[in-house]
Amino acid sequence: MKFSDLYLGMSASLEHPVTVATIEMFGEATGDRNPLHFDDAYAAASQYGGRVAHGALLVGFVSAVLANKLPGPGSVAREMSIRFKKPVRPGDVVVSKVVVRELVEKTRKVTFDCYSYVGGELVARGDASALLPD
Repeated sequence: MKFSDLYLGMSASLEHPVTVATIEMFGEATGDRNPLHFDDAYAAASQYGGRVAHGALLVGFVSAVLANKLPGPGSVAREMSIRFKKPVRPGDVVVSKVVVRELVEKTRKVTFDCYSYVGGELVARGDASALLPD
């Protein structure tokens, strides 16, 4: 996709099922072994009442939308800021959505509003920016 193909309000989304295996692979890849993600008894006794996915996994899901759909291959993510609203659990399906908020033609920078939903409920909200090739 070229910068000239983009317009304000343009959006794209992807669905990501979250499984125990997804959480375990993410923890293995990152080294984040927090018992909230891995220990059922520990997590059940926590304020969350059960295992939860890593918040950074949601950041990865947003990154996948940017890399694969909008703006897509060849773009480079520059910044991300995500605020987590609710926990995501094994068995949830996360819908990650990005919406073009700003276009800076001189640098080909695109700024996005980013949303993550489970069952239509907002679980994370943030911003991201990316640069596009010529």
